[in-house]
Amino acid sequence: MPKNILMSREVLLTGAIALLLAIIASRFPAFIAPANLANVFNDTAPLILLAIGQMIVILTRCIDLSVAANLALTGMVVAMINVAIPGLPVPVIIVISIGFGALLGVINGVLVWKLAIPPIVVTLGTMTIFRGTIFLLSDGKWVNSHEFSDSFKAFPRTEFLGLPLMSWIAIAAVLLFTLVMSRTTLGRAFYAAGGNPHAATYAGIDVGKTQFWAFTISGALAGLTGYLWVSRFAVAFVDLAGGFELNVVAACVIGGVAIMGGIGTVFGAMLGSLFLGIISNALPVVNISPFWQLAISGGAIIIAVILNAQANRDKGRIILKRAEQAT
Repeated sequence: MPKNILMSREVLLTGAIALLLAIIASRFPAFIAPANLANVFNDTAPLILLAIGQMIVILTRCIDLSVAANLALTGMVVAMINVAIPGLPVPVIIVISIGFGALLGVINGVLVWKLAIPPIVVTLGTMTIFRGTIFLLSDGKWVNSHEFSDSFKAFPRTEFLGLPLMSWIAIAAVLLFTLVMSRTTLGRAFYAAGGNPHAATYAGIDVGKTQFWAFTISGALAGLTGYLWVSRFAVAFVDLAGGFELNVVAACVIGGVAIMGGIGTVFGAMLGSLFLGIISNALPVVNISPFWQLAISGGAIIIAVILNAQANRDKGRIILKRAEQAT
């Protein structure tokens, strides 16, 4: 196998995850039992879904800090719809959640595309607006388990071939967006818009419109996750998933998605999510304070950024070396 494949970020991160599991298993062997690993993957499924959308946004040299607020607002909307219309079929609720989340993503995309406002400013603003809207809709009240219909709560927990549907949705999203990013014109446009915006423009790619579609996809995935989160935990409130956007960005960076755009894969985003998911599930098991998760995540981000910077420097040296040889 070529050295560049062996040393790719995905391979290194897979090795890091295997090492992490080995260390945890040395103290708590039951953690690596298949049933428990399936539970860990299911717990990480919402992060995987959000990380896929965030990866696409970051590829275009943008960032979406409103994904957790989108999740919470969409979750509250579908929760209130379920309370008002308990008999509404779950597939309809899922379509509503994806559509409403996509609409919130469209707001971000239009502001970035048409008004040329920096993405971090736009999404910080919409993050606050979305949270405020939840409070206005709910009057600050919670929607609790007893208020939801049984079918609303049962869907993400329903098992198929030994895995809950929430896990299968995350797997389907990974497969779908792997194809989208590698086999479609839009997927290639995401990479081009972030890798070299000027060259992409000369090639006929509308960079602003491409960023708009990235935010729309991120919003749609956040909306879907909003329903899955609320239905699984059977609760909706203003601060739902508060601060979770930081975990999403961390999963992408750890998974090898370059903050400067143009570099990253769906598989890498999934591995980054699993790395954080394993840490969050393992720390209580091995009697380490969950507060250490923040420090570990922060350290992993710094290491990932250093590796990305080193890879870019090495790439630059190779290009210069080839140019010198050509002359």
